[in-house]
This record gives sequence, structure tokens and C-alpha cells, in this order.
Amino acid sequence: MANRPIFAAFNQGIAPTIACFNKATVALGVDFDALIAAMQVYVDKFVAPVWGTPAKLVRTTGFQKGAWAIVFLDDADQPGALAYHDLTPDGLPQSKVFVKTTLANNDLVSVSASHELVEMLVDPAINLMTTGPNQKLVYAYESADPVEALSFPVNGIEMSDFIYPAYFEDFHKPGSVQFHQLNKIKKPFQILSGGYQIIFRNGKWSQVSGSDAKKKSFAHEDRRGHRSEIRPKKKRLPADITRIKRLEPRYLTAGAA
Repeated sequence: MANRPIFAAFNQGIAPTIACFNKATVALGVDFDALIAAMQVYVDKFVAPVWGTPAKLVRTTGFQKGAWAIVFLDDADQPGALAYHDLTPDGLPQSKVFVKTTLANNDLVSVSASHELVEMLVDPAINLMTTGPNQKLVYAYESADPVEALSFPVNGIEMSDFIYPAYFEDFHKPGSVQFHQLNKIKKPFQILSGGYQIIFRNGKWSQVSGSDAKKKSFAHEDRRGHRSEIRPKKKRLPADITRIKRLEPRYLTAGAA
């Protein structure tokens, strides 16, 4: 009997649990339980086989000890929103989905949430970067930004497109491998018209856009609380539970939730 090859596992650590909780007062436009179920399939069937990043998503009412988090908020002006800071109270990865902001941009909450999810799984510490075709730049390892405008259905709910590891490997010839889920990108580091790429140049973080229209829309976005604003920080802060508890109840009572 021939010896069977031994392959190393993608991820030999413990798959994180991600606590998903909704503090928004406006309707998400999708059932919350159905959204979490679709995002779980998104991870299991699409993201983890490519990136080796398994995770278990659970619905909670708040932070869960030892778990990562995705919190749904109205916007960055919601009382207590900025007190969520950068990390969970345990100092673990956290993503925010701003519902009002998303809807005001005519985007889907499900796409925004899955966008944040895949980027958190691929680069949980928001510190990965790589060289690329322009040796004067360093490119952030963001797995959804270059294809931001694209999505595909999972359980009947739209989920964010995402790039594959080959996207960041500039030795690949055009069209030689698949660079993202929907297979429209033809070469490494290509940015589609509705996407952008976070870059480090001349000592500063900025971005390059796939089109003039995207450049203009990006300039008008409220980026507070987004990964692109967290990446340059020298120090990441954990969520301030005391402040959140003091400010949030009054807001939620007055809101539509």
C-alpha cells in the first residue's frame, strides 16, 4: 500500500466563537436569526475552505466571555457606539456594522455584515500587510475591499464577495488561478470599479479606488469605527462596558427596538 501524503492543517488553533448581537433601533432589512445562519454557511462553505478560518457564530444579547464579537449599531453617533472602541472587553477581535449608515448608502446590511466577518477572520488583529506590484507601497490584507460592490446569495441572503489568497501573490499570471469568489478579477492586486485597497505610502495609510466614482463616494463615507480607522492606531482599546451600559439603555428605550 502506497504511503498517503500528509498535509498540514490550515488552522491548528481553536476556531473562535463570534457573538453576534443587535443594538440598532432600526430594522435590519433581514431577519437576524436568518442572517446569522446564512453567515455561518458563508463561513463553513465558502470562506473557511479557502482561507482556513473556521468560526462558530452565535446570537447573544451582548459580549460573551472569550468570544469575538460582531455588534450591530445604528451609526457612529448612537450614544455609547464609540465606547465599543476597537476590541471586546477581553481584548479580542470585534467588528461593527452600522445599520443606518449602511441603509443610507443603499447597501444591504447582510453584505456589510459578511464583509466585516470575512475581513475579521482573515486579519483579526488588523495588522497584516504585504508587498505587491508597486514596491513603493505596502498593501493591507483586507479580503473584501477590492470587490466591495459584489455579492452572492447564501440561503437566499446576499453575502459579500471576497478575495482569495492568490490575490496577494503577484507571481500569478493573469487568468491562471481564481482570485476571488465570483471570479471576475483576472490578475493579482486588481481592484474592481466598485472596490478599493488600503495602502501604506510615504509613512501614511490611505486608499486607492477602482474608479473615480468609488473615490468620490469613499470620500463622503463616515469611516468612524471601521477597520481602516483602527489599523493606524498605535494602541487598541477594549470596549468600555461601564460607559456602554450608562448610555445605551436610554437610547434603546427611546428608539424603535
